[in-house]
Amino acid sequence: MPRAGLTTARVVDAALELVDDDGLEGLTLTRLADAVGVKPPSLYKHVDGLAGLVELAAVAATDQLADALRDAAVGRSGDDAIAALAQAYRGWVLANPQRYALVPVAPPPVGTPLAAAGERIVAVVVAVLRSQDLDDDAAIHATRCLRAAVHGFTSLEAAGGFGLPVDLDQTFDALVAMVLAGVHDLAGT
Repeated sequence: MPRAGLTTARVVDAALELVDDDGLEGLTLTRLADAVGVKPPSLYKHVDGLAGLVELAAVAATDQLADALRDAAVGRSGDDAIAALAQAYRGWVLANPQRYALVPVAPPPVGTPLAAAGERIVAVVVAVLRSQDLDDDAAIHATRCLRAAVHGFTSLEAAGGFGLPVDLDQTFDALVAMVLAGVHDLAGT
């Protein structure tokens, strides 16, 4: 019988906290069991081993990023919505740099919960980009470009990859302006 009050959601939350503290390499079933106050075998009532735990944590992290993007886009359209998506993405990554390692770079297997979480991100971005009168193919191109630009920038920034004494916010604003120009080019506007 599972420990009273211990749920799969609590196990995943504790796993995310461990990842936040020590990175993905620091996530072990033994450390997680200690964190939630159970013996390691008790975790198997909630997760399918370490691989299953990492999968659940990845879904949770990806859902959190999708929620942040959705919340940023609500009530906005056009350039304002695209800029808000980029800022929300950057903000989430900088607030959760270790957790971001759980968000998949390549598409997960179709039909999995992780794929569904990733599709939520894509759906938000494509919906915002369609407000720019992009056709389906152009919206996909713009989504890829936006993701590549913001992922690349935020990954470098979170890793301390920008050592120059120039304001990073200004650099990010320039990046967003470049993406917006590219979106306008794809839309023919």
